[in-house]
Amino acid sequence: MRYWLFKSEPNTWSWDQQVARGDAGEEWNGVRNYQARNNMREMALGDRGFFYHSLKEKAIVGVVEVCALAHPDSTTDDPRWECVDIRAVGPFKTPVTLADVKGDPRLSDMVLANNSRLSVQPVTEEEWRIICEMGGFSA
Repeated sequence: MRYWLFKSEPNTWSWDQQVARGDAGEEWNGVRNYQARNNMREMALGDRGFFYHSLKEKAIVGVVEVCALAHPDSTTDDPRWECVDIRAVGPFKTPVTLADVKGDPRLSDMVLANNSRLSVQPVTEEEWRIICEMGGFSA
Protein backbone atom coordinates (compact mmCIF):
# COMPACT_ATOMS: atom_id res chain seq x y z
CA MET A 1 0.00 0.00 0.00
CA ARG A 2 1.11 3.53 -0.76
CA TYR A 3 0.12 6.78 0.93
CA TRP A 4 -0.94 10.14 -0.47
CA LEU A 5 -2.34 13.54 0.43
CA PHE A 6 -5.32 15.13 -1.33
CA LYS A 7 -5.80 18.89 -0.94
CA SER A 8 -9.16 20.60 -1.24
CA GLU A 9 -10.53 24.04 -0.54
CA PRO A 10 -13.32 23.31 1.95
CA ASN A 11 -15.67 25.77 0.28
CA THR A 12 -15.26 23.79 -2.98
CA TRP A 13 -15.22 20.21 -1.61
CA SER A 14 -15.11 19.58 2.14
CA TRP A 15 -14.47 16.61 4.38
CA ASP A 16 -18.16 16.57 5.30
CA GLN A 17 -19.12 16.36 1.62
CA GLN A 18 -16.62 13.54 1.14
CA VAL A 19 -18.08 11.62 4.09
CA ALA A 20 -21.61 12.14 2.73
CA ARG A 21 -20.66 10.32 -0.49
CA GLY A 22 -20.33 7.10 1.52
CA ASP A 23 -18.85 3.96 0.03
CA ALA A 24 -19.49 5.18 -3.52
CA GLY A 25 -16.80 7.80 -3.02
CA GLU A 26 -16.21 10.76 -5.25
CA GLU A 27 -14.14 11.51 -8.33
CA TRP A 28 -11.11 13.64 -7.41
CA ASN A 29 -11.57 15.77 -10.49
CA GLY A 30 -10.47 19.19 -11.65
CA VAL A 31 -6.75 18.60 -11.12
CA ARG A 32 -4.79 20.44 -13.82
CA ASN A 33 -1.22 19.84 -12.72
CA TYR A 34 0.85 17.16 -14.46
CA GLN A 35 2.73 16.10 -11.34
CA ALA A 36 -0.53 15.68 -9.37
CA ARG A 37 -2.10 13.80 -12.29
CA ASN A 38 0.92 11.51 -12.54
CA ASN A 39 0.65 10.80 -8.81
CA MET A 40 -2.96 9.68 -9.33
CA ARG A 41 -1.87 7.43 -12.20
CA GLU A 42 0.44 5.63 -9.74
CA MET A 43 -2.33 4.90 -7.23
CA ALA A 44 -3.68 1.42 -6.53
CA LEU A 45 -7.06 0.39 -5.15
CA GLY A 46 -6.98 0.60 -1.37
CA ASP A 47 -4.12 3.11 -1.20
CA ARG A 48 -4.75 5.53 1.67
CA GLY A 49 -4.59 9.29 1.66
CA PHE A 50 -4.87 12.25 3.96
CA PHE A 51 -7.73 14.68 3.27
CA TYR A 52 -6.31 18.18 3.65
CA HIS A 53 -8.35 21.37 3.94
CA SER A 54 -6.39 24.20 2.33
CA LEU A 55 -6.90 27.97 2.57
CA LYS A 56 -7.77 29.12 6.10
CA GLU A 57 -7.67 25.76 7.92
CA LYS A 58 -4.51 24.34 6.36
CA ALA A 59 -5.04 21.05 8.19
CA ILE A 60 -5.27 17.32 7.60
CA VAL A 61 -8.76 16.40 8.80
CA GLY A 62 -9.29 12.78 7.80
CA VAL A 63 -8.28 9.67 5.91
CA VAL A 64 -9.56 8.50 2.53
CA GLU A 65 -8.86 5.50 0.34
CA VAL A 66 -8.66 5.06 -3.41
CA CYS A 67 -11.79 3.23 -4.62
CA ALA A 68 -11.39 3.64 -8.42
CA LEU A 69 -8.20 3.71 -10.45
CA ALA A 70 -7.16 6.59 -12.70
CA HIS A 71 -9.73 7.28 -15.42
CA PRO A 72 -10.70 10.24 -17.62
CA ASP A 73 -11.71 13.31 -15.60
CA SER A 74 -15.41 13.92 -16.22
CA THR A 75 -15.00 17.70 -15.91
CA THR A 76 -13.09 18.03 -19.18
CA ASP A 77 -12.95 16.63 -22.71
CA ASP A 78 -9.17 17.01 -22.71
CA PRO A 79 -7.74 13.46 -22.67
CA ARG A 80 -4.61 14.58 -20.80
CA TRP A 81 -6.49 14.85 -17.50
CA GLU A 82 -7.29 11.83 -15.38
CA CYS A 83 -8.38 11.31 -11.79
CA VAL A 84 -9.11 8.63 -9.21
CA ASP A 85 -12.14 8.17 -6.99
CA ILE A 86 -11.74 8.28 -3.22
CA ARG A 87 -13.98 7.47 -0.26
CA ALA A 88 -13.78 8.57 3.35
CA VAL A 89 -12.33 6.12 5.87
CA GLY A 90 -12.47 8.21 9.03
CA PRO A 91 -11.84 11.61 10.62
CA PHE A 92 -8.90 12.73 12.68
CA LYS A 93 -9.69 13.29 16.37
CA THR A 94 -7.40 16.31 16.19
CA PRO A 95 -6.68 18.05 12.87
CA VAL A 96 -2.98 18.22 12.03
CA THR A 97 -2.15 21.69 10.75
CA LEU A 98 0.48 22.72 8.25
CA ALA A 99 2.21 24.51 11.13
CA ASP A 100 2.25 21.20 13.07
CA VAL A 101 3.85 19.45 10.09
CA LYS A 102 6.45 22.18 9.56
CA GLY A 103 7.18 22.28 13.29
CA ASP A 104 8.02 18.59 13.56
CA PRO A 105 11.62 17.88 12.50
CA ARG A 106 10.67 14.29 11.66
CA LEU A 107 8.50 15.69 8.84
CA SER A 108 11.02 18.16 7.41
CA ASP A 109 11.32 16.22 4.13
CA MET A 110 7.57 15.78 3.66
CA VAL A 111 6.27 17.19 0.37
CA LEU A 112 3.57 19.14 2.27
CA ALA A 113 6.24 20.93 4.29
CA ASN A 114 8.18 21.91 1.17
CA ASN A 115 5.59 22.21 -1.61
CA SER A 116 2.25 22.85 0.03
CA ARG A 117 0.74 23.95 -3.30
CA LEU A 118 0.81 20.50 -4.96
CA SER A 119 -2.78 19.23 -4.82
CA VAL A 120 -2.05 15.47 -4.86
CA GLN A 121 1.22 14.39 -3.31
CA PRO A 122 2.98 11.27 -2.03
CA VAL A 123 3.43 10.56 1.66
CA THR A 124 6.02 8.11 3.00
CA GLU A 125 5.04 5.28 5.33
CA GLU A 126 6.94 6.95 8.20
CA GLU A 127 5.23 10.32 7.57
CA TRP A 128 1.90 8.50 7.48
CA ARG A 129 2.52 6.86 10.84
CA ILE A 130 3.65 10.09 12.49
CA ILE A 131 0.73 12.16 11.22
CA CYS A 132 -1.86 9.49 12.09
CA GLU A 133 -0.43 9.45 15.61
CA MET A 134 -0.55 13.26 15.82
CA GLY A 135 -4.18 13.26 14.62
CA GLY A 136 -5.33 10.44 16.88
CA PHE A 137 -6.24 8.19 13.94
CA SER A 138 -5.73 4.45 14.07
CA ALA A 139 -6.54 2.37 11.01
